[in-house]
Amino acid sequence: MKAVINISLKNGVLDPAGKATEHALGSLGFSNVSEVRIGKQIVLNIEALTKDDAKKQLETMCEELLANTVIEDYEIVL
Repeated sequence: MKAVINISLKNGVLDPAGKATEHALGSLGFSNVSEVRIGKQIVLNIEALTKDDAKKQLETMCEELLANTVIEDYEIVL
């Protein structure tokens, strides 16, 4: 089954890439944009008997490798 994992910085964690992008957008005339945050998305296929099994495996992957849970949150969509 296909899984999408969205990873973003937790609230309160500085996002230099987001600030740089926000500044660049402002320079291009998009002054109505604010609070830009940059994240990442991981798309993969996983074989599992049930969605619950898949979600448990994906959570373990995120906790152990894919996300830095000290500063990042993640969301799993199956």
